[in-house]
Amino acid sequence: MAEIRATTVLPARREDITLHTSDGLELVGELALPPQNPPVATLVCLHPLPTAEGMMDSHVLRKASYRLPALADVAVLRFNTRGTTSARGTSQGEFGEGETERYDVAAALEYTEYHDLPHPWLLGWSFGTELALKWGRDPLVEGAILLSPPLHRAADAELDAWGADGRPVLALVPEFDDYLRPGEARARFSRVPQAEVIGVDKAKHLWVGEPYVRTVLNEIVRRVAPAAHPLPTDWP
Repeated sequence: MAEIRATTVLPARREDITLHTSDGLELVGELALPPQNPPVATLVCLHPLPTAEGMMDSHVLRKASYRLPALADVAVLRFNTRGTTSARGTSQGEFGEGETERYDVAAALEYTEYHDLPHPWLLGWSFGTELALKWGRDPLVEGAILLSPPLHRAADAELDAWGADGRPVLALVPEFDDYLRPGEARARFSRVPQAEVIGVDKAKHLWVGEPYVRTVLNEIVRRVAPAAHPLPTDWP
């Protein structure tokens, strides 16, 4: 048995994909599927702010794709929103301040539907949480998992809409977040009766450090693939 570390890449069926938006753009991405079994759930990853180096390879999302297909039979779909660049390439278009990205979210969800990917959950991080809250209440979506939500572009109207909708919302909020800390987050998310806000001790906005990554991935799996919780820390 070998310990799973920050650089560990576990087996998966990986393929480069291209998403097509309704306003005519092509977005680059990757789909990671369980190595043998059909997926039990799907994560649609929405990355941090591209003008601050956020992209599909932002480390928590990348590690989700490296681990969760093998450890939890979860499919992980990552992509670059419009105008965003990573090692996979550059998506067409230009940054839309979280507005025109509505078409990017829709394109990712359409991909999950067309390819019969089961039980899609939105996994947003920072700017990605704003996209999830603003544009993610598609009938296909099972729920939303929010990492370091700043609640900047997404306002009370979006929270009220999710509250009325009733689908599950989980917010993981670092104790030392740069924008929204656990106490304020609980107050803001009180508009969403079904929301669960978990403060993560000593964590910061970027979730740097393997203990925090493991916390995040375990909380994700607890919701989307509970039979796989808790995740192992070693791999054969």
